[in-house]
Amino acid sequence: MTETLEHRRKRLHMRSIRRGIKEMDLILGHYAQTVLPQMPEADLDLYEALLNEPDQDLYTWVNGQVAAPEAYRDLIKNVAQAFQK
Repeated sequence: MTETLEHRRKRLHMRSIRRGIKEMDLILGHYAQTVLPQMPEADLDLYEALLNEPDQDLYTWVNGQVAAPEAYRDLIKNVAQAFQK
């Protein structure tokens, strides 16, 4: 049985708010709550791949300490901007 789009979005939201470090829970949780409901299905693949990255790497990318890998640059920029709003 294949996963419905609604179920996938809920699963990704849960993965966003239950990270290893509290900072990423807050950052990704906020992003997931505001963006995932209308995120195009094609973009969910990239977001899901991002969620597989270690929290320590994600945190340094989002706060600009380290440049994000090219594949994630636009997404990381969007995550950071959404959290700053």
